[in-house]
Amino acid sequence: MSYSMAQPAPSNEGRLPYKWRVLITVIFGIFMVILDSTVVNVAFQTLRREFGASLNDSQWIISVYVLALGIGTPLAGYLADRFSIKRVYITGLGLFVLGSLLCGIAPNLWLLIAARILQGFGGGIATPLGPALLFSAFPVNEQGKALGFFGIALVVAPALGPILGGWLVDHDLWRWIFFINVPIGLLGITLASRWLRRRESDRRPKLDVVGLIVGVIGISSILYASSIASDQGWTSLPVLVGFGVGAVGLVTFAVVELFFAKEPLLDLRLFQNRIFLNASFVGYVSVLALFGAEFLMPIYLQALRGLSALQAGLILLPMAIASGITTPTAGNLYDKVGPRPIIIFGFSILAINTWQLAQIRPDTPITWIMFLLFLRGIAVGSTVQTTLVTALSPVATPKIARASSLLNSSRQIVQAIGVAALATVLASTLSPQIQVFQTQMQDMPQVVNGPQIGICQAAPAQIPAAIAGLMQQACTQSIAGFERAYTVTFIFALAALVIGAFLPGWPLKWAGRRAAAGESQRPPVTAGH
Repeated sequence: MSYSMAQPAPSNEGRLPYKWRVLITVIFGIFMVILDSTVVNVAFQTLRREFGASLNDSQWIISVYVLALGIGTPLAGYLADRFSIKRVYITGLGLFVLGSLLCGIAPNLWLLIAARILQGFGGGIATPLGPALLFSAFPVNEQGKALGFFGIALVVAPALGPILGGWLVDHDLWRWIFFINVPIGLLGITLASRWLRRRESDRRPKLDVVGLIVGVIGISSILYASSIASDQGWTSLPVLVGFGVGAVGLVTFAVVELFFAKEPLLDLRLFQNRIFLNASFVGYVSVLALFGAEFLMPIYLQALRGLSALQAGLILLPMAIASGITTPTAGNLYDKVGPRPIIIFGFSILAINTWQLAQIRPDTPITWIMFLLFLRGIAVGSTVQTTLVTALSPVATPKIARASSLLNSSRQIVQAIGVAALATVLASTLSPQIQVFQTQMQDMPQVVNGPQIGICQAAPAQIPAAIAGLMQQACTQSIAGFERAYTVTFIFALAALVIGAFLPGWPLKWAGRRAAAGESQRPPVTAGH
């Protein structure tokens, strides 16, 4: 492919070298996609209240976005091969901007969810092409520098998202959590159109249509079954049918990709490698742990403690800061000691930290929660990127792009299913009476003509005693749900800790990624296909 094998452009062209123009362009585009994920997380409770939706219905706002990302990501390489990386990258940004605009004007929950699918699909196309553009523009000896600068955006976006989302929600501007993407996205599209060079591919691959169809059916069915399980019961007919169709779809997808597809979307044979498999698994757990905190904690802070969206965002900020500081440090240590000690350190902290969060109570001090989230950020920063790099370490250079696509796609799918599963676990402790009551509680600010009331707060004097009693029951049952959800994550963290101990690294000899892969010092193929 011409766009992936092209040599870096000369760095002395024009007033601003081409490589820096590419970096600026990619930062604007990918920053927008990452920012949107964390902005919506903080506004989740407000969106539930605005549309009068249940927890299981409204969690689709997050889940379908991540699922659409997971569908778009494996298609990115094929589309870039077929239509040129510049054109596909700009198209992805355009779809994301259009989806953002439609989200902002959505009159009901289900139209919002539909717009989120468009948003996620566009982001899924653009995101994996960003690093590919950087690798094609920077020489080999400067690619670390490029990803370092790019990493600043990856850290700033998750940190600003909760703050920005909280401020907009608290000022009754929740639709602007989507509208804000429009000017940023249009600027990113303009820069990409003007600055990126068009590199046509020298091949026209065929789309694995059958694999795409059965994969989407399998993933969507599993996600749907997970989202309705708490409402209808795990043994109900719709849930059993959903899981059955999903299982058949995923098995069929694996068979198609492994035995029939001439150019499969995802190279599943990579899982035959022990290091790739182990690192992928612990990476899935780290993603689940990260999203578990982002999904569960705002609900606890806003629904149970009665805090505003902005206050919830500020409380979550220490986790993002700690993760941003730890990630580059872990990357430097990885080159020296390998993944094992870093993974063991990170998941040890994560396991202890998750167990502590499982003991959370209605009156747990906010300062203690912020400290726990800071520690969680250290754990996540030590594990997420480390497991990604480790999984790629045994992969030969020509297959790096496919391996990266597989990892990113599967992580996004795990993230979507994880949110649905945690929502199910959280709702499973609520009795039908309390589920109805919590829906009614969304209108409580209008009933008492005051600020938002958390179900674990003391009830105002004007609320009848019967309602106050229901609030106490809802608080007790909800706290039990949070304990159960974090306990599930704790068990997975322990499993990842054990499996991570079998990864390479100190105290055994560690010679770095290229030695582990048995490669020569050739430039990595990172773009497209």
